[in-house]
Amino acid sequence: MGKTKKINIDGTSITVLSQKKDDFILSVKNWIEATNAIGLTAKAGRYGGTYGHKDIAFQFGMWISPKFQLLLVKEYQRLKEDESDRLKLQWNFQRTLAKVNYKIHTDAIKENLIPNQLRGKQTSIIYANEADVLNVALFGKTAKQWREENPNEKGNIRDRATIQQLVVLSNLESINAMLIHQDTPQKDRLI
Repeated sequence: MGKTKKINIDGTSITVLSQKKDDFILSVKNWIEATNAIGLTAKAGRYGGTYGHKDIAFQFGMWISPKFQLLLVKEYQRLKEDESDRLKLQWNFQRTLAKVNYKIHTDAIKENLIPNQLRGKQTSIIYANEADVLNVALFGKTAKQWREENPNEKGNIRDRATIQQLVVLSNLESINAMLIHQDTPQKDRLI
């Protein structure tokens, strides 16, 4: 058995327990009673124990053990990296899907909008014009406008798209390809 000692914290007298000389310990139960603490409970008896809110438990564990603190920080970092990897994977899948639909879109343009006699730069202008129809519909700007606003960015406007924008883009490319195959004029495809 240890001995007890009364101490004063902010005008409140608290009884603490010591196992050794000059090594006084404040029990959780005494702390709760003395400070009206919330987020902690201490129960005696067969199914008793000390229970605390998880934030308090983590903080206590980190205070008591630097090893626990390091493990907690490392686990948090691992979970954030896993989350980041999952989001990147999902984004890459959507970007791949958008690229597949881009192929369907460009094939429709090639088969229906580009005359056989056109070559090189002339065909590039038609492809870019059709891509910009979708860029303006989705992003509110053409690829050229985006490049002028973001001269230091690598890639293009579609590489910076969110997952939601990529889903919409995939659908727009498919619909636009279908409308091109149906010989719908560009002005009517924008409605």
